Formats: sequence, structure tokens, C-alpha cells
Amino acid sequence: MLQRPATPLHPRGARCLNASLQFREILDVTGGIVWDDSPVTTTLVIVDDHAGFRRLARKLLEAAGYDVVGDAADGAAALAAVERLDPDVVLLDVLLPDTTGFEVALALSVTGGDRPRVVLTSSREESDFGERVTASAACGFISKRELTVDALAAVLADAA
Repeated sequence: MLQRPATPLHPRGARCLNASLQFREILDVTGGIVWDDSPVTTTLVIVDDHAGFRRLARKLLEAAGYDVVGDAADGAAALAAVERLDPDVVLLDVLLPDTTGFEVALALSVTGGDRPRVVLTSSREESDFGERVTASAACGFISKRELTVDALAAVLADAA
């Protein structure tokens, strides 16, 4: 066990020594492991007006290690969820009951701070939307039929 010196090492010496002792206790409790070098999990919010698709996407992505922190069924709920949950990625349906995914992506792109990467989805093909996908604030598009973990990883890698 460490012994406290009779005089402080410097003006904040007593506090530093206490911090040092607390750190030593952490090492004792954790067996010397102070941090975790495992990869940081990507957090994600799924936005789609079809509950079945949200459930399917959640199962698929969570099985691959993504942390699905929330979901939303419309644009207003999507903006609130992103504000509250601060995800890394938003998987966003293009056609929502109250707005479009293009509008939500634009709104998310002008908010302050770190912005999530937005990946648009639709049951329609990307070509059905013309130039709107490439002109949007989203980093990519995946049709719902083609949604796989690899497809999402590829879109996110291209956006990095």
C-alpha cells in the first residue's frame, strides 16, 4: 500500500496523491484494465412509417453489432429522436406521412454540432427519384430490398 508523505508534493499534492490512490484502486478492481480498446458501436435511428420494416431493420442491424437507439414513424418524430438520442447514423425512408426523407435530411444537415450520417431508403429504386438523391444532404441510398449490413457498411465507408 502506498504511504502518504508527511508534506504535500506541491500545492495540490494531497489531491494528486488521492487521485493516484483512487487510480491504483481502479487498477486493483479491474485487474489492470483501465480502458476498453474494443471498437465503438455505431448508434443508429431507423425512420420508416412501416412498423414491420423498422422491426426487420432493427433485428438485422443489431445482429451485426449496430446499436439501434430508437426509431420513428414520421419526419417530426425523426427530428425529435435525433435531437434526443444523437445517433451516428439515421436510416431514413424517403416517403413519410408528414414530409419526405429529403426534407428531414436537409433539416438534419443544418443543425449545429455533430450531424448524423443519413442513409435514405425506399421500396422504390434510387433511379425513381432522379437527381434528388445525389442532390440531397444524405450520404447515400439503399433500396429496402437491398438493405444488408454490407450495403450499409459500404455506403457509410463511401461517406467517410
